[in-house]
Amino acid sequence: MGIEKEKIKSRVISAIDDNKDLILEIGRMIYNNPELGFKEFETTKLVKDFFKKELNIDVVENIAYTGCKAEINKDKTGPKVAVLGELDGIVCGNHKDALDSGATHTCGHNIQIAGMLAVAIGLIKSGVYEELDGKIDFIATPAEEFIELDYRSKLKEKGIIKYFGGKQELIRNGTFDDVDISLMFHALDTGDKKVLVGPVSNGFIGKDIRFIGREAHAGNAPHKGVNALNAALLAMNNINAQKETFEDSDKVRIHPIITKGGDIVNVIPADVKMESYTRARTVQAMVDANKKVNRSLIAGAMAVGADIEIKEIPGYLPILKHEKMEDILLKNLLYLGIKEDEIIKGGDFTGSFDLGDVSHIMPTLHPMFGGIKGELHSKDYCIIDEEYIYLEPAKSLALSVVDLLFNDAKEAKNILKDFVPAMTKEEYLNFMDSNDGIIKERFLDK
Repeated sequence: MGIEKEKIKSRVISAIDDNKDLILEIGRMIYNNPELGFKEFETTKLVKDFFKKELNIDVVENIAYTGCKAEINKDKTGPKVAVLGELDGIVCGNHKDALDSGATHTCGHNIQIAGMLAVAIGLIKSGVYEELDGKIDFIATPAEEFIELDYRSKLKEKGIIKYFGGKQELIRNGTFDDVDISLMFHALDTGDKKVLVGPVSNGFIGKDIRFIGREAHAGNAPHKGVNALNAALLAMNNINAQKETFEDSDKVRIHPIITKGGDIVNVIPADVKMESYTRARTVQAMVDANKKVNRSLIAGAMAVGADIEIKEIPGYLPILKHEKMEDILLKNLLYLGIKEDEIIKGGDFTGSFDLGDVSHIMPTLHPMFGGIKGELHSKDYCIIDEEYIYLEPAKSLALSVVDLLFNDAKEAKNILKDFVPAMTKEEYLNFMDSNDGIIKERFLDK
């Protein structure tokens, strides 16, 4: 590393350390006020006010109903790098810090937002951003957790959103059109290690299912009814019977839940609702597994003579790993004093992240940092090392931005020169739309 760049990196690190209390304060504030996806109105305001008050930067608000974006170096001619953080919380009602609604930040997204703001502090308060040869966006993205499908369906019906994930909406509405590279991080219980790099994940297709039967008195005349709950139970068994048909390498995961099992115990259930994901490691495996799931659902309805409606919802794509981005990050982790044996190289997640969608379109980075204990989304989740989880990820991303945009953005241009997207934006939107619709099958004798 040249002396000039090392000095620049030292200034960035000092700026983050000097503002430690400010960074921890905003992280705690967001943690104590979790909001679910596409409802992050107060969190968006907190981020906007922080940028304005602490960094004197104007913010574009409500970029995907909620969320916001701040831009610096807009007059530069080099590539644009976006640093992302996620605004939304998750429901975990039995966590000690859950609100009455069950909302929590057991997802760790408050850490991401504080970290994104810390990257901005490091680059702006040090003045380093002016010495970099590219544009930088800081994007607070909404709705990463794929929950509250009824609420999001209503937003879609009103034309407020089209897709249910925040980054999906940002791709659709053009927020990423002028972005070349995106970076973010996640929190994770990494045990005695400090960071996991190079994760890959499953993608998924979401499903909102309704079985429609016929009511009848459950005691006196069950033979006059059509039991929609039995249709749903058969469908779940059909799905279980498919599991041996999936390739192990595709890492297929299907996990339906019944969200409405009937109305009252003395009436044959005629309106039964189910939600599910069809997850897999590749786009093709997602599509193939989803066909089998639909077949299983329809067969359950057919068996008892119920009608079925399957609302297909485009979920998230698998995260792709970009080796050149990982190389830059790894060098900066070592520069920050994290040892090789404290780094987990390669993580295999069968869950899903909406950065996967972005990773199909541009080079991305998505390391997972320790400093927390317990499973994400669980009552056991807690932050055990505030300084580490709020500051070290921010330093590593900020230094990676420096590497990408230093010296005529040589590293960024080198990465982009060889990058071939898995999908263009047009191909991505076509894929999304192909998994967005309603399947209706009628078996009920009218």
